[in-house]
Parts: sequence; C-alpha cells; structure tokens
Amino acid sequence: MTTTLISTTEFCTWHQVEHSFIHSLGDAGLIEITVVEEDEFIPETQIQRLEKMVRLHHDLDINLAGIEAITHLLDRVEVLHREMRTLRNRLNLYEGD
Repeated sequence: MTTTLISTTEFCTWHQVEHSFIHSLGDAGLIEITVVEEDEFIPETQIQRLEKMVRLHHDLDINLAGIEAITHLLDRVEVLHREMRTLRNRLNLYEGD
C-alpha cells in the first residue's frame, strides 16, 4: 500500500500558513512529517486533521497549546463513539433487534 504525500510547501502556500506552524504541530506530535530527499511532506491521510488545526488557529485564533488540548479531546470523543457503537452492536445481538 502506497501513501500519497503532500508537500509542506504546497500545503503552506495553499492554506497561507507559516512553515513554523507546521513544524510546531509536528514537534508536538499532532501530525506526522515525512522527509524525502530533504523535502518535507505530510501523508494524505493526515491532511483533513491538519486542515482542522489550521482552521482552529486562523479562524478562532487558538494557540498551539489550545490546539493540542482540543485535538486530544476530539480524539478521545472519537474513541468513545467507536466503543459505544461496538457495545450497541453487541447489545443488539443479545436483545435480538
């Protein structure tokens, strides 16, 4: 399976974001930055997540610490939703619905 990579330069130009912001997110472990032949790339699978962080930063003027907290909470909510869906499915098997 091959992963499509998006250039950080193209992403920053398209979204009008500083490279330092992308590096800060990478250093904080919020996104994965891949280096290929001295060029930096972001896996396509993380673009949607990164775009959310850019909107939080630009539209709501949220700093890196706030983005980290919000991202952690959103990830936790997603995990809880998956667990709830799994438990509902298991319960439906026992109830016969």
